[in-house]
Amino acid sequence: MKTQDSIPTSKVARATQFLKTGAKIGGNYLKYNVKKIIDPTTTREELHQDNATDVYASLSELKGSALKVAQMLSMDRSVLPRAYVDKFQMSQYSAPPLSGPLVVKTFRNFFGKAPHELFDQFDINAANAASIGQVHQASKNGQKLAVKVQYPGVADSISSDLKMVKPMAVTLFGLNEKDVERYTEEVETKLLEETDYDLELRRSVEISEACKHIDGLIFPKYYPNLSAKRILTMDWLDGFHLKDFLQTNPSQEVRNRIGQLLWDFYDHQVHSLRQVHADPHPGNFLMRADGTMGVIDFGCVKVIPDYFYDNYFTLINPDTLDDDPLIEKIFYNLEFLVKEDKPSEKALFKDLFKQMIVMLGKPFAVDEFDFGDHTYFDSVYAFADELAKVEEIRNSKVARGSKDGLYINRTYFGLYSMLNELGAKVKTTRPDWLRSKKEMALMS
Repeated sequence: MKTQDSIPTSKVARATQFLKTGAKIGGNYLKYNVKKIIDPTTTREELHQDNATDVYASLSELKGSALKVAQMLSMDRSVLPRAYVDKFQMSQYSAPPLSGPLVVKTFRNFFGKAPHELFDQFDINAANAASIGQVHQASKNGQKLAVKVQYPGVADSISSDLKMVKPMAVTLFGLNEKDVERYTEEVETKLLEETDYDLELRRSVEISEACKHIDGLIFPKYYPNLSAKRILTMDWLDGFHLKDFLQTNPSQEVRNRIGQLLWDFYDHQVHSLRQVHADPHPGNFLMRADGTMGVIDFGCVKVIPDYFYDNYFTLINPDTLDDDPLIEKIFYNLEFLVKEDKPSEKALFKDLFKQMIVMLGKPFAVDEFDFGDHTYFDSVYAFADELAKVEEIRNSKVARGSKDGLYINRTYFGLYSMLNELGAKVKTTRPDWLRSKKEMALMS
């Protein structure tokens, strides 16, 4: 894979890169319009392919928050055209890596030594490269290690990058400007946390320890003496990322086993720890033929406020949908409804959000759910497409939904998506208070 010898770190250099990308996108639209005149049957798919290639190439050079936003968007197939999803998924673990000299410079900045002076062996070629950093294989005292090295300038460019990404997200991807603006602060906070490897080290140890009782989950040991604010060292875990794992043709039993591990991992974090590994993309899980799974990368952790937890998960209990005063109160608490709504708007949004809750809450309504049921996911995507066409939503003067829901929704969407790709049947364990009175009566 081609390596990168430098990363634009100044605001001017990064802004110039965005401008170049904009010019390429403009050229792609011109080319598409000319082709459309010559051949009216030309579809927008070719335009999406060209734009996705150019945008990904540009963001890959920039690294950091710009590429991280692409990674986040790639997890939501209901938001972007397929071409963008396919291309942006590469940012999860296959972005172009940094060259050796830049890696050595980073080590000298934090340890005053080159990596080969710290480890018995250090592979200068990255094993994986993503949006914030890349991973190298190393060893010390006979222990195989994974060393994560952060890209230079990533932490310092987050705020300015998000300002430049915002108009691209609005214009190119057709996203709602008010929604993008509303959640920028939450995204910026989380991205800043992801660049703090001291914080990630503490959270990795804490959550790994809290989840070690889940049989079949494997967590690496972390090494503070070989870690720093921009470098993180841990045990190397063997296993396959989801796409490669599926190519080994695992049995349904193994798929179900790994799917259950994923569900149990998130169920325990959300309902017991009230903080969650909020970056559930395939690059952070290493799946094995024996049905065990390694978990890595605790850079993005969402602490769930009590008020949000209580309101959000009360919606999962089927009894709530039959209690109109309660559900209306929750909708206001979670900012699905706002006091400025006219009666007609209130009625519309209330109905739409109730439909959405019923649909997305289906796995919680049964004791076992088949995530391999593509008809369920087709209905979810179709519902999202219909929502995008609702004029009142497109023209709404307010962004709806608590900012605390951004990473929780992202977490569940990522979890559902992985379980769907696995085709796993899962026992959807949940606290008893999320069950209906009728269901509890049957259990007693």
